[in-house]
Amino acid sequence: MSYLVEILLPVTANMVSQVLDTICYDLTEQFGGVTIHEKAPAEGFWKDGRKVEHDHIFLVEVMTDEINRSWWAQYRERLALMLSQEEIVVRAIPFERL
Repeated sequence: MSYLVEILLPVTANMVSQVLDTICYDLTEQFGGVTIHEKAPAEGFWKDGRKVEHDHIFLVEVMTDEINRSWWAQYRERLALMLSQEEIVVRAIPFERL
């Protein structure tokens, strides 16, 4: 089975081209390629207590035939530290190549 792994990457003040270059390099080395949708970021909203928070999100995608959960957990933590975030959402969606 193949998986599309998506990273919802918040656009922050710390998001400089060097950070994106590092992410592109890391994921290309690990998976052989990466797609980053950065021209039209999505918008995210969530409630933090009584306050509604908002951010812009780049979608980062890689395709893989297997999921290494420990690698992804470590990488997710690394991204959170790099971007000064509490959490980075990483999700895997099974798919069939047509």
